[in-house]
Amino acid sequence: MNDTKNKIKRYLVTAALPYANGPLHLGHFTGNFLPADIYVRFLRLEGKEVVWVCGSDEHGAAITIQAKKEGLHPKEIVDKYHFANKASFEQLGLSFDIYHRTSLPIHHETAQDFFKTLYDKGGQFEEKTNEQYYDEAFDQFLADRYIKGECPKCNHPEAYGDQCENCGSDLSPLELINPVSTLSGKKPILKETTHWYFKLDKHADWLRVWLEKGELDGQFHHDPKKWKKHVLGQCLSWLDGGLFPRAITRDLDWGVKVPLPQADGKVLYVWFDAPIGYISATKDWAKENGKDWKDFWQSEECELVHFLGKDNIVFHCIIFPSMLKAHGGYNLPVNVPANQFLNFEGRKFSKSKGWGIGLTEYLETFENFPNHVDALRYALTRGMPENKDSDFKWDEFVDCHDKELADNLGNFVNRVIVLTNKYFGGKVPSIDGDLKGLLQPVQNLLNKLTQDIKDFKFKSAILQLMELSTYGNTYLQDVSPWKIYKTDPESPVIKECMRVALEIVNILGVVSQPFIPFTSNKIRSLLNLEPVQNGGLQKLNEQLSKGGGLTDNLQIGTPDLLFAKIHDRKDSSRLELIEAQKAKLTTILEAEKAEERMPVKAQTSFDDFCKMDIRTGTIIEAEKVKKADKLLKLIVDIGLETRTVVSGIAKFHKPEDIIGQEVLLLANLAPRKLRGIESQGMILMAENEKGELAFVSPPKAFGNGFEVR
Repeated sequence: MNDTKNKIKRYLVTAALPYANGPLHLGHFTGNFLPADIYVRFLRLEGKEVVWVCGSDEHGAAITIQAKKEGLHPKEIVDKYHFANKASFEQLGLSFDIYHRTSLPIHHETAQDFFKTLYDKGGQFEEKTNEQYYDEAFDQFLADRYIKGECPKCNHPEAYGDQCENCGSDLSPLELINPVSTLSGKKPILKETTHWYFKLDKHADWLRVWLEKGELDGQFHHDPKKWKKHVLGQCLSWLDGGLFPRAITRDLDWGVKVPLPQADGKVLYVWFDAPIGYISATKDWAKENGKDWKDFWQSEECELVHFLGKDNIVFHCIIFPSMLKAHGGYNLPVNVPANQFLNFEGRKFSKSKGWGIGLTEYLETFENFPNHVDALRYALTRGMPENKDSDFKWDEFVDCHDKELADNLGNFVNRVIVLTNKYFGGKVPSIDGDLKGLLQPVQNLLNKLTQDIKDFKFKSAILQLMELSTYGNTYLQDVSPWKIYKTDPESPVIKECMRVALEIVNILGVVSQPFIPFTSNKIRSLLNLEPVQNGGLQKLNEQLSKGGGLTDNLQIGTPDLLFAKIHDRKDSSRLELIEAQKAKLTTILEAEKAEERMPVKAQTSFDDFCKMDIRTGTIIEAEKVKKADKLLKLIVDIGLETRTVVSGIAKFHKPEDIIGQEVLLLANLAPRKLRGIESQGMILMAENEKGELAFVSPPKAFGNGFEVR
């Protein structure tokens, strides 16, 4: 294993394979693909040899469920969404080395060979015959995702047979309370079937040492202190709860066939075959590029890093590593910097409710929004859920776009290009001063930015990027060369100031590339330079160590705006796009509120209604009931007499505020004792969708004791 970092010559990076059963949304992009792209682009800037593999997960119950919903064959479903998602990724600037498919023959062969190696070794699998749920109406065994029921741990009513998405608990279908088939909606029966189980429990001891100490087979493998706390916490919690054999085959007709003669009609469980997709993708990439895939999977000189969301942590930190070690000869990940979840305007993304925005939808809706891809990439990185769930909000998107991208970065670059063209005919001025010393504060910020990326702190890194721009703006403002130019246009101070500012623009053009690649290219174009190449950061640091990165008298380009503000008095079109998105959400909320209102109750007769004696009255005394947070004791004047009423309104009304409140009282309700107080009636209240209670009252000064009818 890796004894020293000096051995590392190459990197293999993976992003969790998305199911090809529907369009992806901002949450998927932010939690998994965007951080991987930032990291990979950075490694390339450093001149590292890196391969980033990903692709569509095209097997499993999720695919077949969607196929049934759309009345299509699973192959038609995966073709449809694979190409749609791939196209979105390309537009969003994701720089995969290969975006693969688990339905390809090379993957089926790789997964089957992997299974067969484990099977032939012996001791890794056990064959079990047991009862599993079966849908009689559809005449088939049910995969875990075909079963829904009440979660036994949090009582969420729509937990799946393999996992509760509400509390995150790993489940088995037999644990569900009141299970139903998602195919027929009926309760399934139990029927015997035979499957193979991976003996995950036998890997518990070495997994704990590997996770807690970073040791593998007695040698240093990685530094656990560099892993995120929630990643290690979730894994150790699993180990503490005990590992158990896990089924790796399923009764399905769509997937990788189990390569055993006695396994007719069975496929490899998707959780087993999907991560092997990283290997098959690497094989295909290596074949196309004249490389040896083993240099990335089976060499001590390569580091493996997995990017994913928190729902995939145990698969990549416990199950897949156990599979790799059981097989033998494969590298295990040195880090799994999993993100938490991104929510949308305070709630989880929901395709069925229309809550959120998909990648394709964003790209189409904001097509004419200047630099719309980098605007999104910046906002999502700025709010990345690295250690806890975060929230995407349109108002925050607008705020950071206008204040940071437009007013800070865009404004700085534009001013420097404009002034250079004005003062020096668009040529980079040469200076006699110590340029390296002048740029030292910038170098410090650059060093912090690069270290943050190495530590997978992308939010902090992008803030450092903005700090670089902020420093440039402040420096430019402090010197104010436009003031000096009015009296001394040949002043060397102007040359020095503009050279430093141009050097900062050049640095921004390089280090922005992992985050906002289209903006990076634009900045480089403004400086009349080619897009930054692999090793560009390494080259930049070498240049800065000698002074600066630009050539004297380099002819730069003419000004061109990087980001157009959303709040623009001359052009409201961009703001209108945002407002339309917010209006869509408001419509959804209003519809939900309407649905939440209590439906009209069953019909009653006029005679039954007439039995109720509802009287007008006035509250003349009110106090809290002791040891009862929700209850108030009220004295109500209803004309000929007063009544004592105990009412559960203390959460919404203070006693001192409701003296003199006119009310309607159900006067002939049978008395009952509450907290030892006899309540002689009921105050009529209205309840809204938030559960707030308001008095239903007659017109002011109507009088007490009058009957409502």
